[in-house]
Amino acid sequence: METTALLRQLSEAVGPPGYEAPVAELIERLWRPYVDELRRDPLGNLIARRRGSGAEPRPVLLLAAHMDEIALLVSGYAEAYGHGYLRIEPIGGIDRRVLLGQRVWVHPRDGEPLPGLIATPPPHILSQSERKKVPPWDHLFIDPGLPIEQLEARVRIGDPITFRADYLELKNRRVAGKAFDNRVSVAVVTLALAALLERTHAWDIVAVATVQEEVGLYGATTAAYGVAPTAAVALDGTFARQHDVGEDEAVALDGGPAIGVGPNFHPYLVDRLKEVAEHHEIAHQIEAIPRGSGTDAWAIQVSREGIPTALLSVPMRYMHQPVELLSLRDVERAARLLTEFIADLRADERPVWEDEHGS
Repeated sequence: METTALLRQLSEAVGPPGYEAPVAELIERLWRPYVDELRRDPLGNLIARRRGSGAEPRPVLLLAAHMDEIALLVSGYAEAYGHGYLRIEPIGGIDRRVLLGQRVWVHPRDGEPLPGLIATPPPHILSQSERKKVPPWDHLFIDPGLPIEQLEARVRIGDPITFRADYLELKNRRVAGKAFDNRVSVAVVTLALAALLERTHAWDIVAVATVQEEVGLYGATTAAYGVAPTAAVALDGTFARQHDVGEDEAVALDGGPAIGVGPNFHPYLVDRLKEVAEHHEIAHQIEAIPRGSGTDAWAIQVSREGIPTALLSVPMRYMHQPVELLSLRDVERAARLLTEFIADLRADERPVWEDEHGS
């Protein structure tokens, strides 16, 4: 399976929080050849099971990668000289500084997507003080090019809006596109599931494309409770070093996937991921996260009586912006590390908590 073609499909699919059905249908098609069971839970999580080779009852490893993307929501209408505009609010964390002039798709519940442009008055007609400020949400509008009557007939309050950003291949196997947070991790899971067709593994693997991570980790919360796994690996993006972002704030782009270390992550699983990466000479990094990670791992860890959880992250520049950037080599390294980790799990192996520092 070609990494860039897979990532292109996932990046360009539509799936805002609470409206993930289109991207879920794509992922279901991608995963079906590699798993034994597929289902959707009541919240919308896509749950796939690949049975292991060990005797039943087998331990279960949950793989969680959220499929939703940052987006906007139609919150109202505005009218000027007979022309219609849409008022907007964010779904998930969005940086208003980069929104001006962005192209978008408005997604009516009935009919084809409607193109539009995020608009604000040009600087020439603003006051000096207004030019220096980031426009507040109530000063940002979408201009779809329609009279107000036609706009109100086609678009309803509550309709989602996604960014219109084509997948772009850059030099040095780097790519840019929308929704890499966190379609990149869905790609990693897909590549690992494909690789496992040629491998044996003792544990059952339950891969979940989770919903509504960007607005509260809700999909991971319900999926972890319903699956009740023996252990879990959450997959997400993390901050990569870039201009004005240094070593203390991020990990290296093209340095391999980052293994999270901190109170959110079970030491046994962290050590096993490190051992596998080192044994197979897979480039990787260690990311210190001294508090809640803000990822699906945070919700999974405290589900039920507690689930041993690890976090594997792909470095990414410009996260939570309409266009993000990553290295395809990091995607492939993460998929290989995940595949080898799964294949290396023994049937009788269970995560145990041992405080190596003593007390």
